[in-house]
Amino acid sequence: MATIQLQVVSPEKQICDKEISMLIVRSTGGELGILPRHAPLITGLIPHAMRIKSDGQESLMAIAGGFMEVTPTKITVLASAAEEPEQIDVNRAQAAYARAKQRIEAFKAAPAQNEDIDIDRAEAALARAKARLIATGTSFN
Repeated sequence: MATIQLQVVSPEKQICDKEISMLIVRSTGGELGILPRHAPLITGLIPHAMRIKSDGQESLMAIAGGFMEVTPTKITVLASAAEEPEQIDVNRAQAAYARAKQRIEAFKAAPAQNEDIDIDRAEAALARAKARLIATGTSFN
C-alpha cells in the first residue's frame, strides 16, 4: 500500500513524523482527504480533530488551527497547537468547553450587558475544546 510522510509541527515541538496512508482534515475551504501522490496544495486549517489512517488503524489528533502544505510525497501541518489524545487533560478540556459555551450563551442572551465578552475569542476557545474532546473520544453537550 502506498504511503505519504506526515509531519505535524507546533511552535513548541514536532508532534508527529510518520508514514501514513491517508489524512482527513478540516480546512478553511471544507473537509479534505489527502492520499499519497496528492496534488500540491497549501491551505489553512480550522480547529478540529484530524483523522490519521495508517496500518489499517485510525487515530485522532487535536489541531487548534494552522496551515497545511501537501506535496505528492509529504504532508506538513504547521499547527498553532497540536495534541495526541494521550497528551490531553480531559478535565481541563471539559472545563474550557463549559466556560466558552457559558460565555457565548451569556453574550447572545444580553449582548449590551456583556460587552466585555470577546465573542470571537470565546467561539475559538469552544472550537479548540471541542477538537480536544473529540480527539479523546469524550462526549460533550
